[in-house]
Amino acid sequence: MRTLPALILALVALTGSIYGQKTIPRTPDGHPDLQGVWTNATITPLERPAELAGKATLTDAEAKAWEQKDVQSNTLDGDVSSNFNRATGGPGVGAYNNLFVDRGSELARVDGVKRTSLIADPADGKMPPRIARVAAATRAGLGSYDDVKDRPLSERCIIGFGSTAGPPMMPVLYNNNYEIVQTADYVMILVEMVHDTRVIRMNGTHPPKDVRQLLGDSIGHWEGDTLVVETTNFDPRTAFRGSSPALRVIERFKRVDSGTILYRATVDDPGAYTKQWTLEYPFVATKGPVYEYACHEGNYAMTDILGGARKLESEGRH
Repeated sequence: MRTLPALILALVALTGSIYGQKTIPRTPDGHPDLQGVWTNATITPLERPAELAGKATLTDAEAKAWEQKDVQSNTLDGDVSSNFNRATGGPGVGAYNNLFVDRGSELARVDGVKRTSLIADPADGKMPPRIARVAAATRAGLGSYDDVKDRPLSERCIIGFGSTAGPPMMPVLYNNNYEIVQTADYVMILVEMVHDTRVIRMNGTHPPKDVRQLLGDSIGHWEGDTLVVETTNFDPRTAFRGSSPALRVIERFKRVDSGTILYRATVDDPGAYTKQWTLEYPFVATKGPVYEYACHEGNYAMTDILGGARKLESEGRH
């Protein structure tokens, strides 16, 4: 009879193990099945706001109050000085508001608690210092828009803005949906914004350094139940937040339950930052399909827009 409690505990543990395996779908080769449609929409900012310094997480009550304040500040008659309105131009000048965006209504929840920044490391939720010479060069290169080809790639509808396709794949104002298709040799991620497509080659090798791609070259492998993806060889025109040609992004996709992928991305760029920094947030299952994003690729009307602006300038009108 003394062995009965131990037997019961063993059965409970076995049942829990089997149940855990069933809650996370797996492919025929035994790896977690990441396939489906997911969204990373969240109102959690990249960096922790000053008023939340020292608070990496919020209680549900605190988070609810913050979320309500955020939504209210983005209405048509909202606070023009809010972070959202400063970033988009504000309702005072007819820019974005809640009617036109779809960035979710909640802070990102990780490990059961709401996060105050997408940046998980450094612990202060802030990007590490930039290398001075790189920061100066980035500032010097801003504002050169006299030619159509000088306009940002996202503005020309060639890639999504805000690193929505990444890597790292970051949440933006809208179109935060992703569809993942997975085989033993490839993982494909279809990005809703500008219908970018990432193809991750499993267990491959990167091409020579002079072969550069807009979304970089992604190589994946499994570490237990985590898909690890290393991306290098970025085209300098993408320049994630002023990155250097040495940029390397290490992503980790871990399916923690039937409806959540925990996404963790480390930015390793010794040519631009004084140390690595890491983002962490969930991708949550959502209903599909992912609809076409009908952005005018190339934006050929830009030629006429710039031509008209130059003509006005030549006539002394601005």
